[in-house]
Amino acid sequence: MDFEEVAGTVVERFATEIRATVPLVSLWVHGSLAGGDFQFGRSDFDLLAVIAEKPGPEQVQGLETVHRDLIRDHPVAAKLHCSYMERHRLRDPGIEHLTWAFQEMFHRPVSPVIRSELLEIGATLYGPAPGGMIPPVPPADLAAFVREELDGYWRRVVAKFGPWLSDTWIDVGPLTLARATVTLRGGGMISKREAFPVLLELGAPADLVSDIYDRRYGRPVRTSPGWRLRRARLARAFMAEGIDRALASA
Repeated sequence: MDFEEVAGTVVERFATEIRATVPLVSLWVHGSLAGGDFQFGRSDFDLLAVIAEKPGPEQVQGLETVHRDLIRDHPVAAKLHCSYMERHRLRDPGIEHLTWAFQEMFHRPVSPVIRSELLEIGATLYGPAPGGMIPPVPPADLAAFVREELDGYWRRVVAKFGPWLSDTWIDVGPLTLARATVTLRGGGMISKREAFPVLLELGAPADLVSDIYDRRYGRPVRTSPGWRLRRARLARAFMAEGIDRALASA
């Protein structure tokens, strides 16, 4: 399903319903959906809404209802994530914003990575575009955030074995490392598709890279318990070594 078809179903309905729920200023798309590598049923719908003012309790409940009803009618909408940024709080990257993700509502900052994506490849579904509303992200701030994520969050994940038995962590971890490495080298941000040759350049095992690629693009994959166990060991070792290399070269 291409971008127009997706926008014509899940995203278009979402945009219409949140406009009736909160004072919407802009609605932007980032991630794979904006970058042209969206894989229907696998990729997330990464959205960001700018609203005129802080939503009240009834509006927050209304947004939750919009999300849950959309998931009920279109199960793929479980992958729709959206942060709701108040217009007067756009410029401070440390502020936490109301966010719907993983089928729940909570607060979190809009990271320098997301802000950079919005400015580089963001698509506008409604209202003004990100440029002029989101301030530029200094390269040093982007690199500092990426280093912190690798040295903190991803080291904690690598310290455990269990996550690497899951397709989710296998699919996310190595691609994140490849993209982070390019950013720390001063190469800016790249897409997940562009990260695959970087994985091989970094020494990722070819069969691990093929496993991630084949699953992302709908090709047959191995599912035997033996392979999954071996894959977990390969991915975990590659991540541990890759994080050390990326941080040492930064």
